Amino acid sequence: MPTHDIAIIGGGIVGLATAYRLRQSHPDMSIVVLEKESQVAAHQTGHNSGVIHSGIFYEPGSLKAKNCRRGREALIEFCEREGIAYEICGKVIVATTDREEKELSRIEEKGREIGVECQRIGPERLNELEPHVRGSAALHVADSGIVDYAAMAQKMAERVREHGWEIQLETEVRELDSTSNRVILSTTAGDIEARQVINCAGLYADRVAEESLDAQIVPFRGEYYELVPEKHSLCRNLIYPVPDPAFPFLGVHFTRMIDGRVECGPSAVLAFAREGYRLSTLNWEELWETVTYEGFHRLAARHWKQGARELLQSMSKRAYLSAARRLIPELQMDDIVASRAGVRAQVLHPDGELEDDFLIQKSRRVVNVINAPSPAATSSLNIGRHIVRDYVDVASDAFQM
Repeated sequence: MPTHDIAIIGGGIVGLATAYRLRQSHPDMSIVVLEKESQVAAHQTGHNSGVIHSGIFYEPGSLKAKNCRRGREALIEFCEREGIAYEICGKVIVATTDREEKELSRIEEKGREIGVECQRIGPERLNELEPHVRGSAALHVADSGIVDYAAMAQKMAERVREHGWEIQLETEVRELDSTSNRVILSTTAGDIEARQVINCAGLYADRVAEESLDAQIVPFRGEYYELVPEKHSLCRNLIYPVPDPAFPFLGVHFTRMIDGRVECGPSAVLAFAREGYRLSTLNWEELWETVTYEGFHRLAARHWKQGARELLQSMSKRAYLSAARRLIPELQMDDIVASRAGVRAQVLHPDGELEDDFLIQKSRRVVNVINAPSPAATSSLNIGRHIVRDYVDVASDAFQM
């Protein structure tokens, strides 16, 4: 049976960033990364919007705020060292009503508290930055940017392999069995022994976790449109709405991608499978698990109106266009075409509350990264550092091979 100091489950950007940090701090360890797909970055990382987040939407003192700010700096350093294209282009958060202007002030206050470079602007300056956007006020967030997260993940994987560590593809972890000094991982490629396991399994992190959790991952599909090439000029950089504090998702926004495309979205609807990238993708077992969960019942009762609106946008291009035109009124039906979709792994608690922060738990010899939605990609290199520093038993006698 292959034996390693640490087995990392999941070849997304968080799992790879953790391996990359271990390579830097503990190069003499034996590490293996286990990924069930035939390539790394196949799910949330590879379906990411590509935004380098500033941290402005996150509560001061939260893991999201701390890791996003530090992770952003580490991301820029990594991209410059490795020659990965990125751009700090800035974004505008646009208010269109008096109520949104009040919320904009709260967002600005939070941003300044955690060190985000942001400035309140009026319609004139907004028009200079984004000529096709209409709003009564906005925040200009200079710290935001764009990058290709899949390219970052591929580069991390390359550096991990160069060190002699294996990234074992097409290897799905089925079960964990811990003893006092080791963990046996039952996988589709045979059993593996490790002194410690780091579970970065994303959409399946709650299932892979050794012990049952008092929460469940619920998948939400985000569907995107993109502007046709001749309309790319409608969006210069990043255009965001003021989020509704009563609703857990941001709403439709515009993103200029690092390859020059401009995406619009996403919507946020319940996915009928954990890897349900299409409306037609259905896994009865996983859907039943979601709709019978008490936390989902409470969430649906609380947000059914917003949920119905999001579902309508998912099913109707006209409804989607209406949401997009709140920011760019001149947008027309022929200006947008259906694009890709992503699925967000979101922890939902039994009381119907969505987990608003990163959630990392340790159970005996298993570190579980349970909730790591956006801005996990921006934060990944600091999340990896955080896991290595605060959760991995690198000094334990049990790690002596």
